[in-house]
Amino acid sequence: MQVSVEKLSPVLVEFQIEVPADRVKQEIDRAYQTLQRTARVRGFRPGKAPRDVLAHVYGERVAMDVTQRLVDATLPKALNEQNVQPLSQPAIEPQKLESNASFQYKARFEVRPEIEKVDYEGIEAKRPATEVTDAMIDEELEALRKAHANLVQPEPARPAKSGDLVTMSFTVEIDGKLVEDAGATDFQVEIGLGQLLSGLEEGLDGMSVGEKKDISLTLPAAHPRPDFRDKPAVFHVEVTDIKERQLPFLDDEFAKDVGEFESLAALKEDIRSRIAKDLERKAADTVAEQLVIGLCQKNPIPVPLSLVEQQCKVTESELAQAARRQGRSFRMDDRLHAQVHADAEIKVRAGLLMAEIAKLEAVQVTDEDLEKGYAELAEQTGKQVARIKAEYRDPKRRDILVAMILEDKILDIIESKAKITAE
Repeated sequence: MQVSVEKLSPVLVEFQIEVPADRVKQEIDRAYQTLQRTARVRGFRPGKAPRDVLAHVYGERVAMDVTQRLVDATLPKALNEQNVQPLSQPAIEPQKLESNASFQYKARFEVRPEIEKVDYEGIEAKRPATEVTDAMIDEELEALRKAHANLVQPEPARPAKSGDLVTMSFTVEIDGKLVEDAGATDFQVEIGLGQLLSGLEEGLDGMSVGEKKDISLTLPAAHPRPDFRDKPAVFHVEVTDIKERQLPFLDDEFAKDVGEFESLAALKEDIRSRIAKDLERKAADTVAEQLVIGLCQKNPIPVPLSLVEQQCKVTESELAQAARRQGRSFRMDDRLHAQVHADAEIKVRAGLLMAEIAKLEAVQVTDEDLEKGYAELAEQTGKQVARIKAEYRDPKRRDILVAMILEDKILDIIESKAKITAE
């Protein structure tokens, strides 16, 4: 077997493989011997049909089968001899198979690019501020008050306004026709949160209980139902109930009601601690994102398209799952697809570069690193460490954890050599 290798690009390789004529003849003879024992040919007893007759009837099928067997037998050996690991399924381009001649075929596939050097020093990044302000704490306290408020009817009765929980019934006409499944009864919405279509929420503001109103608007181009997009619609609305929130007082009793806190001061301190952790986490994520982008900009290596496409599929699946969890439909338009593809290219390039950095810096994940990872997962999920360890006995899940820890260690190295300024 003769193998010649041509590098078509930094990430695309083509093998030209030639199988000797005697090996080809041996495989063809073996194929016809097997076929002769099983073939049913009119005019001949089983196993007695001559080879030339079999070739006339089954020649194309035999050629395809032998070609596939020769490729399956020789390509892995050629890859091993050349120490090449394909990233994509090889595209095979075979020549015509002939009994008394050698057989040649081309195999084209993607490979990892050869990275001679990685520049990961002096990447600039800005770290967001992590100071917890009184305004942040007050905002969190107001959210707690709102969550623990009592819903009561306004006294005296008044029209709906921002912050009210409005109950309504409505039907919908689109293009002048009533859409049976588009309406609702006893539908509740809080005014001011932007939960409804633009125009509909504004129309509810100022309506009173028992009032009926027709609200006209144009449905958005991104409406989940394709047949509704950009269509004129009329909502026939009736408000059946209005409730406002009666907020509790901010005092020690409130702190005891919302958690195991002895005082309002203790509650505020807990809020401050949680906000601080959240700001630190977000700041670390923001810095990491900038470092990854900077790493890719300093090292514009080519990336295999097959890896980019794989990452696109992963991201699209995650977006679709997130939409389903939120009860939303998911549609991959051209703009979103372009963004997903661009992000996937950055992730793949960063992954290749960080793998090279791991080699250069001899980065390894130790048992101590894994123990720390288990402890962090336990804190994040509220589970016992023993349960986390049991869950991560699965090799695939453990590999994911190892990859995450390895990535964090490499990012720490890059950050230690970066130029980071505080906002």
